[in-house]
Amino acid sequence: MSNETRDLSPEQREELLRILKARFEKHMNRHEGLEWSKVQAKLEANAEKLWSLGEMEKTGGEPDVVAHDPETDAYIFYDCAAESPKGRRSVCYDREALESRKEHKPKNNAMDMAADMGIEMLTEEQYRALQRLGNFDTKTSSWVITPTPIRKLGGAIFCDRRYDTVFMYHNGAESYYASRGFRGSLRV
Repeated sequence: MSNETRDLSPEQREELLRILKARFEKHMNRHEGLEWSKVQAKLEANAEKLWSLGEMEKTGGEPDVVAHDPETDAYIFYDCAAESPKGRRSVCYDREALESRKEHKPKNNAMDMAADMGIEMLTEEQYRALQRLGNFDTKTSSWVITPTPIRKLGGAIFCDRRYDTVFMYHNGAESYYASRGFRGSLRV
């Protein structure tokens, strides 16, 4: 993680909140029964989480509220871009995979990028929940959190939607493709 400040300028905060509000209002089916004013109040009280949402937005994720956890009063954001975020593609799964490549290494890996952004990669279960809200990754695919036994054997999993069906596949964790990135989640 770099030493950059995890805060937005007042202008950046205002612009990001405007974008998030417009997306929230445009896609009410993703968060029926929730009120933007309550979401905004939580965001304004947590500058670092707002910064993370800014990173999600900057890399093409189009974050939006997909749930509210009444036990913790947390709003849950997922990347809701139609395709895997452009600014997070062509990455292998994790640092171990990146370091194992002898040549043609990608610039980064999904797990480190997510950590640097202050977000978590989606699990397969979260990915399938996202797909119930719309049709995502019809031309791209997204790495998802890989179970430890698979990862220990050198593999990683990714998901996409083809033929109106959500698929989960495997690949070597060191592989990377221009059409594969990752989606994240953030609790605020």
